[in-house]
Amino acid sequence: MALNGKTLGDNIANIIISSDAPDEQKAAVKKLWEDIGDAIVNHIKGATITVAAGIPVSTAGTAAAQTGSTTSTGTATIS
Repeated sequence: MALNGKTLGDNIANIIISSDAPDEQKAAVKKLWEDIGDAIVNHIKGATITVAAGIPVSTAGTAAAQTGSTTSTGTATIS
């Protein structure tokens, strides 16, 4: 699932907005949470992801022109 600040904000706003709230209030709360959602998503997208060394790979080809792919999952940390 792609990170989307507007969708995140809309989902939160829909949880907290009272169904009998005035339309202007609903719109203001939704806009506020869309802005908050964008800030959260942008913060996450700006993170550095470091993948641990040692993920098994398989390779093919000559020493000068190898291709390869991972053969298992790895562990990463976000900082």
